[in-house]
Amino acid sequence: MRPDELDQVWADIDTQRLRTTDLLSDLTRAEWDTPSLCDGWTVRDVSAHLTLQQMTLGSALLAALRHPGSLNHIIHASARDRATRPTNLLIAEIRGMVGSRRHNVGVTPLETLIDIVVHGQDIAVPLGRKLTVPLTAAVTTADRLWWSRTTRIGRLKARVFEDVDLRGLRFVASDADWTAGEGDEVRGPLLSIVLVLTGRPVGADALEGPGASRLGRGVGVANGRGAASAAPRDSPTQKPAG
Repeated sequence: MRPDELDQVWADIDTQRLRTTDLLSDLTRAEWDTPSLCDGWTVRDVSAHLTLQQMTLGSALLAALRHPGSLNHIIHASARDRATRPTNLLIAEIRGMVGSRRHNVGVTPLETLIDIVVHGQDIAVPLGRKLTVPLTAAVTTADRLWWSRTTRIGRLKARVFEDVDLRGLRFVASDADWTAGEGDEVRGPLLSIVLVLTGRPVGADALEGPGASRLGRGVGVANGRGAASAAPRDSPTQKPAG
């Protein structure tokens, strides 16, 4: 990745962290306790997970010792531990990471971008709120997810997601210059495609085309993550000004 591309990734992470915390600051107590798109996770749990994006090797090992089990179990249990903190503190911790370039051990800044983009939608969609994502962030997220789904090395990083059968499908974003795959066309908002690529069935609701009918059968619950109300058909990706 070129230095200017890396700078853009971190700029998009910062933008999305600020937008997510703005949304969280406006939530009622009932909304904090609302089920998210992640099966078994509340909005509070997902928000707490977003505070755990700068774990060192030592803190990751401590989490594994404290919550022995699968990777997804460790992630969920650690988030629920953190979710006991006051909501204003969770918001402050997410906002406090803006400007920092630290990320979790074992991943790249691209996975950090995926986390804030996708989990922001996990929060916003079931609440019926729109959380806008910069177009550059949505495209980079989709590119990385496609790589993670279609390469051997990438699949190691995607093990937190349920398998999605992408064979024979060509995804085309209706709001961005982005396509991937070969076969029957699936067309729709790029963020809906991103949700499908992360195993969130709700994303398929806004997709159309000859291959779209397969997604209702082929998109599973993403390792502890599931569907909620239908995703908004209007894309919340934001094209850069100028």
